[in-house]
Amino acid sequence: MTAPSFASQSPADRPTVRMKPKTNARAVRHGFPWVYANEIVTDRRTKKLAPGTLAVLEDETRQPLGLVSVNPNSKIFARMLDRDPAAELTAAWFEARLSKALNLREQLYDAPFYRLVHAEADGLPGVIIDRFGDACVLQPNAAWADVHLDLLSEALAKVTGVTTILKNASGRTRGLEGLDDVNAVLKGAAPDAPVHVPMNGATYMADLTGGQKTGLFFDQRENHAFAARLVHPGAKVLDVFSHVGGFGLAMLAGGAGEALSVDGSAAALSLAEQGAEASGVGDRFTTRKGDAFDVLTALADEGRSYDVVICDPPAFAPSKQALEAGLRAYERVARLAAPLVREGGYLGLCSCSHAADLGKFRTASARGIGRTGRSAQLLHTGYAGPDHPQLPQLAESGYLKAVFFRL
Repeated sequence: MTAPSFASQSPADRPTVRMKPKTNARAVRHGFPWVYANEIVTDRRTKKLAPGTLAVLEDETRQPLGLVSVNPNSKIFARMLDRDPAAELTAAWFEARLSKALNLREQLYDAPFYRLVHAEADGLPGVIIDRFGDACVLQPNAAWADVHLDLLSEALAKVTGVTTILKNASGRTRGLEGLDDVNAVLKGAAPDAPVHVPMNGATYMADLTGGQKTGLFFDQRENHAFAARLVHPGAKVLDVFSHVGGFGLAMLAGGAGEALSVDGSAAALSLAEQGAEASGVGDRFTTRKGDAFDVLTALADEGRSYDVVICDPPAFAPSKQALEAGLRAYERVARLAAPLVREGGYLGLCSCSHAADLGKFRTASARGIGRTGRSAQLLHTGYAGPDHPQLPQLAESGYLKAVFFRL
């Protein structure tokens, strides 16, 4: 796409946007990356700014705070791009940020399969980039990234050397920004088969064009590894909301005797089965398609029990408005899963809802276990892996929680 002319305005020609008095300019000055629409002085001029416009953000005394992108269509009116209000978004600017992100991942991982850019925490607000060997899947979830997509993808190819770049436009965030939902191939050709991804001794199948999000959830890597430590030879494990086999395949690679993966998506379970075959554990891996709550109930009615049960549901509380209903859903998961765990066995429960903080999620999980009459030890609390760094000032960047109990 060709960037509109405002994207390349010289710093001297940029519009300014100013924060209202008694808003939290101090938080922005200290690293908070967002300014909400109700914190900005709005008039006809600001309301007419095109989504993705670069502007200079000022506090109420007209002191510059930095270079922001604005989107009058979003509740997040301004996103901080650079503390230097005169910064220019050139190829070199993008390459510097991508190089810094790449250096971290190359230090952490010995194979090029990871989240390369985690939005604000990597200095590219709203931008998600997952790497799958020679391919990258890019989610430009903010208007400024859509405007600069050519520069961003060119810099990505130059810094990483990848031959394929795919734009993934799915997800709730782009809708909140008023952006389209059109996927595209930005470089190379879309793969015609799932990509083999090695993690924790297992092989996963990532569908880069038809799968959920970017095709695989790298964020659970460390939690998969912890779950694998809980198994013993011959252990029976249950992986609910399994997607492409995340926890189940890792636990089989760790020595479990058999694993059952449960998911509502036949396509995801097919990829999980392919991953099990590629991992050499196909004979110990089975799947069951269905609603997770119904399957958990049915397994209990069938008298099934397992040494390790993991439940990794989608975000039940994607917003503050959904928090109470989401916490009830997390409690229900724990209540239905706990009876399936053998005495002395382990239950892992996960939440990717940023609105449900760790304390609330842990309380809901413990309450659900308690309602079954089981006693529990909290063994371990896990988070997203280090390729999903958190911006300390932005609580939303620390969305993933995993709590492991011994029952």
